[in-house]
Amino acid sequence: MKLIILDQTGVINQSSGAFIKIPNEWIPIPGSLEAIARLTHAGYRVVIAANQSGIGRGLLDMATYNAINDKMYKAVNQAGGRIDAIFFCPHTNADKCNCRKPATGLFSEIMQRYGVNLKNVMAVGDSLKDLQAAAAAGAIPALVLTGNGEATRTAQEIPAHTQIFADLPAVADALVGEE
Repeated sequence: MKLIILDQTGVINQSSGAFIKIPNEWIPIPGSLEAIARLTHAGYRVVIAANQSGIGRGLLDMATYNAINDKMYKAVNQAGGRIDAIFFCPHTNADKCNCRKPATGLFSEIMQRYGVNLKNVMAVGDSLKDLQAAAAAGAIPALVLTGNGEATRTAQEIPAHTQIFADLPAVADALVGEE
């Protein structure tokens, strides 16, 4: 099975400067929906692993988070793609959970659900936490320079063997080739 793990904000949709709290604030990054469609058509199962501390902070509730995700699912479907599942951590740093990246709990859930080792699975993110979680889980860390990616590349010590891409369409190019 071909699998790819994506962070949500900064990879698929634009960062808002604050938390995305309502569906209207969810805006796709140009080319991201089409990239997911290309990955889907190439046989990849596309899953999301995302920290969503806005829930734990009381900035949005589960119904609103589900409405935001519904908007994303519909937009991806309209572009011809599919998101297979969303794994998310609703906790804040203060909760000290094992699912909030850079912890690997979300990746463990993905491995359990799909019955796979993540050795050859790319995990795409725009923050150091995304890359650290991917590396610790044994996945291939991939940094996109959208969202916080450029700042992450220049200000952080990223894990060894991190692959760097301009954006999600560049990841799709690398994995399935250019059309």
